[in-house]
Amino acid sequence: MNRNAARFSNSRSRYWHLFAVLALSLAFATTASAQQDKKKKQADQAQPQPDASKSLPDEQRIDLLISDMLGAWQIGDTDKLHKDIADDVVVVNGNWAPPVVGWPEYLRAYQMQRARANQVRLERTNTLVRVTGNVGWACYQWEFSGIVDGQSSGARGQTTLILAKRNDAWIIVHNHTSLVETALQPSPATTAPAPAAKP
Repeated sequence: MNRNAARFSNSRSRYWHLFAVLALSLAFATTASAQQDKKKKQADQAQPQPDASKSLPDEQRIDLLISDMLGAWQIGDTDKLHKDIADDVVVVNGNWAPPVVGWPEYLRAYQMQRARANQVRLERTNTLVRVTGNVGWACYQWEFSGIVDGQSSGARGQTTLILAKRNDAWIIVHNHTSLVETALQPSPATTAPAPAAKP
C-alpha cells in the first residue's frame, strides 16, 4: 500500500507539475496574443482614416470645414483650429486694428481673446458658399454669447471667408469678420433714446 501510495503521489505530483507548466504556457500565449492584438489595434488607429467628406461636393466640404473650425474655436482646441486655418492666413477683425497676418499671430490673438471668455456659444446662420476651381468663399451671420471678463456678453456679426484647395483639402486663407452694432432698447422709465452700444 505504501508503494502504491508513493507511486500515486509521484504520479499526482508529475500531473500537477505538467498542469502548472501547461497553465503557464497558456497564460504566456494568451498574454503574448493580447499584446499582439493591442499593438495591431494601436497600429490601425495610427493609420490615417479615409476622409469620407472628400466624396462630397466642394460646397459641402467647405460648409463642414466651417462647422469644424467654429467648433474648435468654441472649445479652445487650437490643434483642430490650425487644421482648418492656413499658416499664411490673413484675418481682418471687427475691431479698429491692423490685419492679423499668419497663424502664429492669429493664435496669439485668439488665445488672448479666449482667455477672457467662458461658456462660449457661437451660432452660425444664413451661410452661402461658392467655389470656382481651387478657390472658394463663404459668408455667414453669427451670434455670440458667453461670459467675458466675468460678465454675460453677446454680439452679432458677419464673416466672409476665402478658402484655397491645397493638396485636395480646403483651408481658410482669409477671414473678414464684422460686428453688427445694435441699439439698446429704451427703458420704460426713460423717455430719451439710449445711445448705441459699442463692441
